[in-house]
Amino acid sequence: MKERRVVVRVALGILLAANLVAAVFVFHPLGGSANDLAEEMRSKQRELAQQLLRAQRTRNLVSTVQQAKVEGDHFLDQYTLRRRKAFSTLIGELNAMATSTGMLPKESSYVMEPVEGSDTIEQLSISANYEGQYQSLTKFINLLDRSPEFLIIDSLQASPQPSGSLLVNLKLDTFIRDMPGGKS
Repeated sequence: MKERRVVVRVALGILLAANLVAAVFVFHPLGGSANDLAEEMRSKQRELAQQLLRAQRTRNLVSTVQQAKVEGDHFLDQYTLRRRKAFSTLIGELNAMATSTGMLPKESSYVMEPVEGSDTIEQLSISANYEGQYQSLTKFINLLDRSPEFLIIDSLQASPQPSGSLLVNLKLDTFIRDMPGGKS
């Protein structure tokens, strides 16, 4: 009889231990309570919404960058000269403008400098001297401003001469492109 009692006590002890383990799982489930799981799901949904928003912003940014590249290439094609014909085009255009306005072209110099960050674009700085009347100078500047070439007037110095004319030193900047592989 004693053995039965021991067996029953052991069985009751095992059942009690199993009930305690089950109670722990009921009150503290492994995956968390329903409220914990609901909060975790809301958190994951917020993260997903933020990730989708970031992805949309990235797509918009990619689209904007692609459009900027196309527009930048169009700008370079339209407003920069190819190296092969840059000097003859600029010299001819500047001399034609000067002559048509009554300015007398004098000496000029050209300096090429690389543009930082570009392998194909160089800045051409032109320092040119002209002589003429004030009215001719204003017409000449107006023509420079309306030139189809992208010319930036860096500086202009005019000094009167005893003859009544002006001696003008004009510094211009423009950009020259060299095709990749050295082909202009």
